[in-house]
Amino acid sequence: MNVHSPVKEFWDRRVLGISTGIEHVGSLRHDLALYLMICWMICYFCIFKGVKWTGKVVYLTASFPYLMLFCLLIRGLSLEGASLGLEFYLKPDFSKLFESKVWVDAVTQVFFSYGLGLGALVALGSYNKFHNNVYKQALTVCCVNSGTSVFAGFVIFSFIGFMANQQGKTVDEVAQSGPGLLFLAYPSGILQLPYTNIWSILFFCMVLFLGVDSQFCTMEGFFTAIIDEFPHLIRGRRYGREIFVLSICVISYICGLSTVTEGGFYVFQLFDFYAASGWALLWLLFFECIAISWSVGIDRWYDHLYSMIGYYPSKWWKFCWVFTTPAVCMGVMIFGLFKYQPLRIAAYNYDYPLWGHIFGWFLSLSSMLCIPIYAIYAWIVTEGTVSEKFKKLFRPDVDLISTTDGKNHLNTHTKPVADGICDGDVFE
Repeated sequence: MNVHSPVKEFWDRRVLGISTGIEHVGSLRHDLALYLMICWMICYFCIFKGVKWTGKVVYLTASFPYLMLFCLLIRGLSLEGASLGLEFYLKPDFSKLFESKVWVDAVTQVFFSYGLGLGALVALGSYNKFHNNVYKQALTVCCVNSGTSVFAGFVIFSFIGFMANQQGKTVDEVAQSGPGLLFLAYPSGILQLPYTNIWSILFFCMVLFLGVDSQFCTMEGFFTAIIDEFPHLIRGRRYGREIFVLSICVISYICGLSTVTEGGFYVFQLFDFYAASGWALLWLLFFECIAISWSVGIDRWYDHLYSMIGYYPSKWWKFCWVFTTPAVCMGVMIFGLFKYQPLRIAAYNYDYPLWGHIFGWFLSLSSMLCIPIYAIYAWIVTEGTVSEKFKKLFRPDVDLISTTDGKNHLNTHTKPVADGICDGDVFE
């Protein structure tokens, strides 16, 4: 007998109104479309005035979830069956190390958890004071972020163990991966708390804060990049930023409507598997490391860090940035491609049609091919012999300037003075 919890029934039938597959998109879920619009409206009003206003909002969106998670942990540990979930969480299964999907998902989770390769950290960091100790802050953020992930794992798996005990299933069967897990495990635990309605409101406010926080930080990275690239089109106009941010939010909302149909869950999973994670992100980060460590030059980069924080970081980071990180990115990506398995949603026993996978690869390549296509374009339009083209294209050309918005940009023409393992002048 296939037993479903009331929470799962509500999630599948009332919230998603899920269809049988991506072939049956169905009608638009008007309530979800309205909620999506509200999220984009919140995102707009959090960032339309710039990063100073965004920073004030983060004080609430980043601190409230910790209080909520602590309360849920206390209740989760007291539930019957919580030990089953914690045992599943803490006991390693070394056989999974031979599955490529585990490695790709793990690396992708680390990158997404820290916001790497998405532009958000670079964009937000560019507003810091020039002598801000970014080295110590980066280490602090990494430790806090990892600790938060482990802490949240204890919370959610204590509730998953409770759900497994209630339904007479194994933890592995209940803990199916996917975005729905958040809306299945936690509500099941909240039902066991007194004043359920109040706790439910607080919990979903926490989810909203976490989602919107990630949303407007990622969008701020995109906005900052475009505004810095075309300042004369946006900064010099009255309400230029406000209009630009509004237009992008509206376009993003329209694109997101495809995920709030009756078959929108399958569309969302397709985007998540092919476009938003995995190979595309690894590919981008590989070239980002190459551009900084080999083109700009790791010694020159260290000199800039010295001018900012007053000392040189450990040479261990040189080795990581020049060799380890690019090798891990490319190695995991190649390993994942060799062991590639088409997307399948085990929770619904659903296999995507061939055209769905083709469309998914189109989504991946749409971002991955931007780098080689632009490289080929730059090679064609650059004049000179082959060696001269290499010198011009593999040489940084950004000056250190202080702009009117208080942002600083590195002067990458200065001759590096620190000894190291890679020189940015190798092509000069």
